[in-house]
Parts: sequence; structure tokens; C-alpha cells
Amino acid sequence: MTEILVPTLGESVSSATVARWLKQAGEAVAADEPLVELETDKVTVEVNAPAAGVLEAIAAAEGAEVEPGAVLGSIAAGTGNAAAKPVGTAGGSVTGSATASAPPPAPAPAPAAPAAAPAAASSHAPLPAAAKLMAENNVSAAQIGAGSAKDGRIAKGDVLSFLTNPPAAAAAAPAAKPARALAAGEERVKMTKLRATIARRLKEAQNTAAMLTTFNEVDMGAAMALRAEYKDAFEKKHGTRLGFMSFFVRACIVALKEFPAINAEIDGDSVVYKNFVNMGVAVGGPNGLVVPVLKNADQLSFAGIEKTIADFGKRVRDGQLKLEEMAGGSFTITNGGVYGSLMSTPILNPPQSGILGMHKIQERPMAVGGKVEIRPMMYIALSYDHRIVDGKEAVSFLVRVKECIEDPRRLILDI
Repeated sequence: MTEILVPTLGESVSSATVARWLKQAGEAVAADEPLVELETDKVTVEVNAPAAGVLEAIAAAEGAEVEPGAVLGSIAAGTGNAAAKPVGTAGGSVTGSATASAPPPAPAPAPAAPAAAPAAASSHAPLPAAAKLMAENNVSAAQIGAGSAKDGRIAKGDVLSFLTNPPAAAAAAPAAKPARALAAGEERVKMTKLRATIARRLKEAQNTAAMLTTFNEVDMGAAMALRAEYKDAFEKKHGTRLGFMSFFVRACIVALKEFPAINAEIDGDSVVYKNFVNMGVAVGGPNGLVVPVLKNADQLSFAGIEKTIADFGKRVRDGQLKLEEMAGGSFTITNGGVYGSLMSTPILNPPQSGILGMHKIQERPMAVGGKVEIRPMMYIALSYDHRIVDGKEAVSFLVRVKECIEDPRRLILDI
């Protein structure tokens, strides 16, 4: 018998939810064939069969929360048609409650509870990762109440949400409204783990950082002319298209070296400065926004940047992005212009201190040398953490980016 184990989930990811089994107990499987999908806070991960044989047992049902190293199921030698074992028969530690496929024996009658007894806390029992965090912060299950995991169990995200909303603030806030009754034509769908995490992290950024946004506008004429002149030769030589993202990545790298606080982060009462640029590039996927990271982007050429971004985009759409590829970013660029956005205020990607928003290129009448000309213009926005970035630095950063885009020769000459 070969056990199917939860793989290491990546930096800062301590648990996953069993999203979907691709095989059923008793079915034949090939070595390295995808068996089950796990959904983490950041991405969906496929777990492949460690050996060929028959899926003998499923130990973690869909919806169960599991930790790295936990047993998902087991594979036995054979070619199929084996008797399927019920969920939960395989050994190992699974952090979620799995529903058995066979009906459980009838429970013994429970003794009558005293009339004044409070509601049972076991229905909100925390999952292991949540229990650890609760113990570290001296938080009880009664304080949190019903959790978001299966059967109302408390998940780690519930504890984090509770900690970001201190009891004093919670007491002062109005009581949460119960879920309203649905009207005709409405349906209620529980948020995926990824979407819930995106919502939580964005709210954390608003609650934690002193977030401010400053704007500027860029004349894209020179960059567009350069791209039009060399795009065919660039693609022929490097095997990838020349886009505007590489211009902005390089421009931001130049500006970040001049204003290092925007590439830094707050850690307790200290500021951590970074002598590298790990550039996050926000990409919209089928399950939500993810931010893969170009590691050491300051050492990449235009071609290296374009190839890496193109590869990220393809694998985000195919659900093949690796967890480690979304960790360690020091600054982020997001491009709402691909969806037609003319202006926006991007939200920080914690613990980063800056994010640049690109937007749609729009032709507008501009005063150029005392004359009115129609120019291809783009609004750019920098949201930053005012706790460590001063307004002067933020404005100067955007001006530097503007200068580099409006005269791309600066990027080539590094001036």
C-alpha cells in the first residue's frame, strides 16, 4: 500500500482544503496521474499519484482541511475493480472532518444537559492550525463563535480576521446581521478559500497600512514608436512579444533604486530595506487575482521580463502556477488598462509598501510646445504606505517612472 500525502504547500501556507477528487475509490490510477485538487489561500494544487495501482481508500473528503504531510488516501497494487473502502479508513492525520461513505452506527442516547448549560463549543472546534494561533494569542473558541470551515469549525483565517478586529472594536461595532432570506432568482454560493483570502488580505491592507495614492500621467508616444519599430525583430530574436509591461518593470526598477523605502517593508518597529527587486505582476486568473513574482527582476533583460510574464500568464490560466512563484515580492505592478480602466487606486499587497497601477492608453488633446496635439496618454497611480514613504518620495518616484517611459533611451543607458 502506498499513501497519498499532502505535499509541502509553500511559504506561509500551513493548510489546504480538499477541493475535488479526480478519481474515485476502486478506480485504477497511473503513476503521476492527477488524483485530487487542493485549494490553498493562494492557488489550487494538484496532487499526483505516487505510484500506479488502485485508489484503495480516500481519507480526506472534499471540503476537509488538511496540513502538509497528512494522508489523503492510499493506493494498492492492482488494476482496478477493487472493493472501495469508505472515507476515513486510511491512516494519518487529517485536520478536517471527513464524512464516511458508509452510514455510522446509531449513537448512544446522550444524557440530558442541565437547563442552564451554554451551547456546546465542540460544534465550533478549531482546526489544528487555528488552534495553534488561538493558543499563541490567548483567544478562545467562544470569542470567535462559528467558523467558516466545514460544520462551523474555526479555520486559521477566522482567527486572523478576529485578531485584526480587536474585541474592543468588535464590542463597539453593531452586531452582525444574520444571513438574509434569498429572493426569487438569487442563489447563495460560499466563497472559495482563494476568494475569501483575497478579501481578508485586502481588508487587512486597508486596516493596517496608512495607505495613500498619488497620480501622474505619461505620454506613451515614444514607447509606442519604439515598440512598433522593433517588435518584429524582437519577437524573431527572442521568441516572445514585446509589450509595455517590460518598459514599466524596468522603469520601476530604476525608480526603486532611487527611492528604496518604496521597496522596503515594516517589520515590527523596524524597516527592512532590500538590495534587490522582486517584482510582483498582478494577473487575473479564472479563480481570482494572483501575483506571481519576477525574482531578481533588476537582473533581467527586456526579453527575460517578457518571457517570464508570458509564461506566468499562461500557467495562471491553466492553473499550473507554483506556490513558491508567488512568494517574496517586494513591489507590485497591476495593469487595469487591459480591462479598460482609465484610472484607479490600487490596494497594497502586504507586507509591501508600494504598488503601481497602469491604465488604459487614451488619446487626449495635450499642450505640447505651445500647441494642442492629440497624444496617447496613460494615467499611472502609486499607492504607498505613508508610514515609511513620504509624499515627496512617492511623487518623485512617479515622476521618475514617467521620465523613463517618455524617453525609453534612459532605460537602455541607465540614466
